[in-house]
Amino acid sequence: MKLKTVYVCSKCAFESPKWIGKCPGCEAWNSFTEDVINIGKNPISQSGRKISARTPSPLSIQNTGQNNRLITGIQEFDNVMGGGIIHDSLTLLSGEPGIGKSTLTLQIAGNIAKNSKVLLISGEESIEQISTRAHRLKLNEQNLQAINEFNLESILETIKAFKPAFTIIDSIQVISSADLPSQAGSIIQVRYCTEKIMELAKTSKIAIMLIGHVTKDGNLAGPRVLEHLVDTVIQLEGDRFQQFRLLRAVKNRFGSCNEVGIFEMNEKGMEEVKNPSKQFLEGRKPDAIGSAITVAIEGTRPFLAEVQALVATTPFGYPKRTANGFDLNRLQILIAVLEKHSKLELQNQDIFINVVGGIRLEEPAADLAVTLAIASSFFKKPLPQNSAIFGEVGLTGELRKVSHHDKRIKEAKKLGFTNILASDQFKNINTALLSIGTR
Repeated sequence: MKLKTVYVCSKCAFESPKWIGKCPGCEAWNSFTEDVINIGKNPISQSGRKISARTPSPLSIQNTGQNNRLITGIQEFDNVMGGGIIHDSLTLLSGEPGIGKSTLTLQIAGNIAKNSKVLLISGEESIEQISTRAHRLKLNEQNLQAINEFNLESILETIKAFKPAFTIIDSIQVISSADLPSQAGSIIQVRYCTEKIMELAKTSKIAIMLIGHVTKDGNLAGPRVLEHLVDTVIQLEGDRFQQFRLLRAVKNRFGSCNEVGIFEMNEKGMEEVKNPSKQFLEGRKPDAIGSAITVAIEGTRPFLAEVQALVATTPFGYPKRTANGFDLNRLQILIAVLEKHSKLELQNQDIFINVVGGIRLEEPAADLAVTLAIASSFFKKPLPQNSAIFGEVGLTGELRKVSHHDKRIKEAKKLGFTNILASDQFKNINTALLSIGTR
């Protein structure tokens, strides 16, 4: 065996004989990591195997119905997956440490184990640790079995022998093959192990779910080719110090990427949130200064969220702007619009924005609610009662209509918010401020 040191880009798997600052493949900076490859006999090569032709099958006879899916019984998860888990699919679940990935997958495994065999393979936790979590979640299904293993060849043989309907591997970054000289978690190992697991899933008709780590900036650890290999990529998002979690599909070959599942993390595990609007508004004070209710859309589902703003005179020369659950750059733009077009003197004011519940508002429909919350705190006047606010604010101070207008109004009125302040009701941001009595 002859080894060679190479440098591999962690973003696109581009290989270089020496370390370079900028990747020629994806133009990422400081993304190269050192790795060791075998330049002697290639263990991945299968040129010695006799290859025979396969008989194609007409697509007209393939079964694409709902009976080709494993139903987990967790409606929020099944909706994100497109109606359940396809039998021969490979799914990748990612999320930050402590967000609840292992808890959610164990609950899924427990539900499927009521009717089918499920195998849980963990390279990070012992059987005793998994059993403790299962006991806490009150899972005692005999069809649910687990092993502690991180060797790829042993994992593949175990799956073939046990023949489960569903397999969970936690996590792909700790799995390694004895045929490769590089260490576990390297780009070559992660890619090779995923390819072998995918081959087993497709040939054995076994649904397999991989749990993946994320980097410090929230992206999936490992090469981008990992996301192309799997059938479905789902992410579990949220603040681990808050109780709410959002499950969204980044890629789904068997369903829509527009569905979002909402869960609440508590002592019973991950519980589905059927009415997220009611949960997010729980504990809100009436006539609160600097508080605005907006109607956000996650996937195809509308829900109400509270935006809080605090405006206070700064004792320093440079005011501070902080946003929790809202994009800070977007906040800077909205503050500039209020200063330019509404003549609000915010140059010496610290401004803090918080979205209650630990959720994050990504869409521009929250612009109007954020600006009105800032104005409410600045003028020390509460917004009108039972007001639901949504709309996009432009750089010239104009208000733009957002998508799902009627769906947002229907959700707001269902929860008793009869005073709808939408972008189509006002000419610009100044008329919006005048209509609510903050000018």
